[in-house]
Amino acid sequence: MMRGIRGAITVSADRPEEILTETRKLVLEMAEQNRVDPEHVASVVISTTTDISSAFPAKAVRTIENWTYVPVMCTHEMDVPGSMPLCIRVMMHVNTAVGQKDIHHIYMNDAVKLRPDLLKDSKVEER
Repeated sequence: MMRGIRGAITVSADRPEEILTETRKLVLEMAEQNRVDPEHVASVVISTTTDISSAFPAKAVRTIENWTYVPVMCTHEMDVPGSMPLCIRVMMHVNTAVGQKDIHHIYMNDAVKLRPDLLKDSKVEER
């Protein structure tokens, strides 16, 4: 069975080093909380709000040990008025036997405001 694992994190500014650091942190947390082996990841789609354009977040994923061959793609999120700025969203497609309700979706920094209904215990980190 393939499941989607969602995650989101915000950055304080459109700076390449912060985009890469925060994306890496988010993906590692998503993998850890869901016990994901990169061999079981079918693909990762990363979107950013349009105010992020100084770096490709996918580069951060490709630098994680054993994630080199995981297909990763970046795109921009819809530019909806009033939406959360400086936000990076990740959709990880994983082959797993874990039930849908047992998937841990990870929201960090200001992105915790996006889906408070999906937050579980200590899976959240605010800046």
